[in-house]
Formats: sequence, structure tokens, C-alpha cells
Amino acid sequence: MLHGRASMRPDDVAFTFTEYADDPAGVAEDVTWSQLSRRTINVARAIREHGAVGDRAVILAPQGLDYILAFLGAMEAGLIAVPLPLPHRGSNHDRVSAVFTDTTPSVVLTASAVAQDVGDYVDQARMEVAPKILQMNSLDLDAQTSGEPLPRGEAPDIAYLQYSSGSTRLPTGVMISHRNLQSNYEQLMRSFFAVPHIKSTANLTIVSWLPFYHDMGLVLGVCAPILGGHPAKLTSPVAFLEKPSRWVRALAQNPQAFSAAPNFAFELAARKTTDSDLAGLDLGDVLGIINGAERVNPATLERFADRFAHFNFRDNMLRPSYGLAEATVFVASGIYDESAPQPRFDSDELSARRVKPCTAASGTALVRYTLPQSPLVRIVDVDARTECPPDAVGEIWVHGENVASGYWSRPADEQQCFGASIVDPSPGTPDGPWLRTGDLGFVHDGELFIVGRIKDLLIIRGRNHYPEDIEATVSGITRGRVAAISVPENSTEKLVTVIELKKNSGEDATRWLHEVKSDVTSAISNAHGLNVEDLVLVPPGSIPTTTSGKVRRSACVDHYRQDQFDRLDA
Repeated sequence: MLHGRASMRPDDVAFTFTEYADDPAGVAEDVTWSQLSRRTINVARAIREHGAVGDRAVILAPQGLDYILAFLGAMEAGLIAVPLPLPHRGSNHDRVSAVFTDTTPSVVLTASAVAQDVGDYVDQARMEVAPKILQMNSLDLDAQTSGEPLPRGEAPDIAYLQYSSGSTRLPTGVMISHRNLQSNYEQLMRSFFAVPHIKSTANLTIVSWLPFYHDMGLVLGVCAPILGGHPAKLTSPVAFLEKPSRWVRALAQNPQAFSAAPNFAFELAARKTTDSDLAGLDLGDVLGIINGAERVNPATLERFADRFAHFNFRDNMLRPSYGLAEATVFVASGIYDESAPQPRFDSDELSARRVKPCTAASGTALVRYTLPQSPLVRIVDVDARTECPPDAVGEIWVHGENVASGYWSRPADEQQCFGASIVDPSPGTPDGPWLRTGDLGFVHDGELFIVGRIKDLLIIRGRNHYPEDIEATVSGITRGRVAAISVPENSTEKLVTVIELKKNSGEDATRWLHEVKSDVTSAISNAHGLNVEDLVLVPPGSIPTTTSGKVRRSACVDHYRQDQFDRLDA
């Protein structure tokens, strides 16, 4: 696809990456389709000197055009790409070492600015054969080539290994094939753009700051532009976090912008973007923004739509979405409608795995998704492995060509989420193979609803509670990241809520903290019928998260039990 686009549209810009490290206004670098094609071939030639077809090529580099080239060059050379995040200096390198041990790469692709650190990671991994470290910016990327792609011989079916964030275990690499990627892209395009309010995608521009090592950032920011032939305007997660308005401005400044972000980013952008940041700009041309990668909060969608309504932003531009790396990235999406009644369900009934709609404000608010036909989705009883009827909570199972074949190098007992079978499937439902997502959900009035992760269920005094529900209640008050956890104590479980707060340095800080605690305690009691045993108020950035921004609740339990949180109320 890349080389085809280079031959048809050689001088059109493929990717633009804007760096803000040295200039707050941003320094943009473009690469055309012909440049990208030529540079990819040159990177592949360099890789071929040190790696064979089917070997692994680990990518450990800063976010930028060189990261994209490393990814494409690895595949051009017939190697399996392994995109990873650079560990922060001083952080634990166990995750990187575990991936090195798992993949035994022949090549590590990096940049000179971080090459010494990367060399240290390689040394610490203690592999029998050390991989060759290639610095992308030291290669002659624009050397003239024949323009012909490299012969790959028996190229592997696997395009890349998408490693998990390792939130509850050592990271595992999902084997994403070229077919998985192509199928999921087609499913994604049908779901997002085959809708009445979108008339054309002729001038679509992909806008993203998501990290390239994360499944959503890789597919949206790197793969989709090539598969669809759309220009991409990219920057880094750091650039977004420094100034969230950069994302909103990019949405307004690019024609038919299409983007994606986790739920927390919508909160940040709505709170941190001023009217002056958008002076003279208009969001009316935005095609859509995916809200995915973590549970979507209906209140966040409402706040974001309201905040930017007077800049011509419309509610149907918000596209709540559900997916996971084991399904490449995408499974289902919806369209936010501010005028439609907010679906709410009885919290006690949900805890008992039953569905009962309610109108009370105390009910659990959930986002609706269109039940997809490709991939297929079914709600399955975990124990009986039979399909659940509508209005019954069960595990979400997925079937389709986007579902990966399994985890790299893992034994059979760690592959059990793949290849599952449904007992006595209904007409039109294959018996297998199905992907067990580990997520709970249900179908109500023909629409899909996501409840939470099976492994994250809180059991307090014998009753099930979904931590996402409690966290949504708290974040509605505090507007920051929250972790609801259950901590064992004296043969029972106690509810602990860890809350990130921007520190109030005024004279009334003590009273302010007391008011926050009082408001949160009352809200959790009223909405969930629970007593909070401990409220832990911490500075922003204190809650452990995965590389994609999801809360690592098991790590929060460890931090709490070892008294490692720096409490504002200490």
C-alpha cells in the first residue's frame, strides 16, 4: 500500500510530525509518500544486514517520524516489528527486559539521543546473543534506491507484536497478522463512516498525539493513514499533556479531522482549553473523535460537547468506542446523542448480573454502542459457555478476522482467552473460535453496553461492585483520575478510594480537603450504598497507570498496603 501510494501520489504529504520541545509554537516536519517509501526501503536494507526474515525488530525510540520509519522498515525487511515505549529514566526496566527475553530480537531500532539508555536496557536483559542497535538518525535515509520493495521471500504472517501494558502480570505480545490489521481497518471504517451524518471522507485528515507503541495510537496514527491514503498530523503525548489545547486546535485547523483519545484526555481538553486558545477557529468540520482505550464516562461526553458547542462542535462528532489489542484494536462504536435520554441501570441489579433500566439519578449511567455485525459480538455465560439472553450480564466474546491468533511464545494455559467455543450456538452464530475479552457487558434494546472488567470486580460485604461506577461518581466531583480498590483486612474487604487532586496552596487547604472528603463520602454512600473505609488524596500523577493511561488497580492495592502514596491529607 505504501509503495503504491508513492507511485501514484509521490509529492503529496503523508505524515506531518510537530515537535514542541524546543519551540512552544511547534516545529513541523513533513514526509511525502515518495520520501516515506524510499526511506522505508533504506531502513529495511540496514536491518537486513543484521536480521533475517521472521526475526524480531524491537523499536525503542522517541515519538516521531523515525519511529514510524522503524516500524515500516522492519516489516519491509520481513521482520516482526515490536513497538515499545521508552522507559522513563529511573523507572523499573523489568517490562523492557521481559519483552527482550520473550522476543530475542536480532535488531533494536532507536535514536542517538537515547542510544546509551537503550544499550543499558539491552545489557540488563542478559540475552545470549545481543541484538544489533541501529540508530535511525545515523542511517542514510535518502540514499537513492531502485524504488523497488525488497524481496521478502517467505515473509511471516505476523506484522507486529502488540505488547500489553503489563498492568497485572508480565507483558504479553499479541500476534497481529497483516490480515488482522487489514480486516480491522475495514471494520473500523464501516463502523465510523457508514453513518447518515457523514457524506464524504474525501478530505479526511487523521489527527493524533497517541503513543505509537499503544494499539490505538499505532493503528490510527501509523497504519490507517497508509491503508486509507489519508494525511496524518501527529505529535507526542507529552505535547498534549503540556498543553491540551494543541489537540483541539489541530482538530479545528485540519480539514475533516478524525482523531481518538482515552476518556481522561477529553476531560483535560475541556478543562484546560480556553476560548482564546480557539480564537477565530471552528470545529464544525470535524468528522469524529473516538473516545476509547478506557471506560467511557457519559458525563465526560456531555462536558466535552457542551464546552465546545459555541465553536460549532456537534454531539454526533463524539464516537464512544470499545476494543482491545487481542482484537487488533477495534470492536464496536456508538454515536453520542445529547438529546437522547441517558441510559441508566439499577446498580444493585447490575451487581447481581441482571439488567433493570431505571430513571433514578442514582442508577449507573452507561454508554450505548451499536451491536456490530463485523466482528460478531455475543454475551456469554462464563460458567455454562452459552449465549446470554438480552438483559443479562455476561462476558463479551468476539469473533472475526480481526481477532489475533494468540500470544507470542506463551504456553497453552496462558492462551485460554483465544479459541473459545460457544455451547449450542444460536442460528447464525459460529461455535468458534471466539475471543474471551474478560469484559462484562449486556445487550439491551438491541444495543451493547459495557459494564467492567471481570478481574476488577470489587466484592464488599459479599456484594459485587464495579470499580468504574464508583470512580465515575467520584470523578464527577473531583474531575481527576480515581482508583476504587478493595483491600483485604481482618478476613474481609474494605473499600479504599485513591483520588488525584491538584493541591490547594491557600490558607483554607485543610478545610478544602475536608470538604472534598465529605462530598465524596456522601456521593459514594448515596449512589452505591457503600461506606468508604479510607479516602486517599494524592497529587496528580500518583496513581499507577498502564502505558495507555488505564488505572493499574492491583498496583494501587500494593502501593496502599505498603504506604507508598504521598497523601495530601497526611
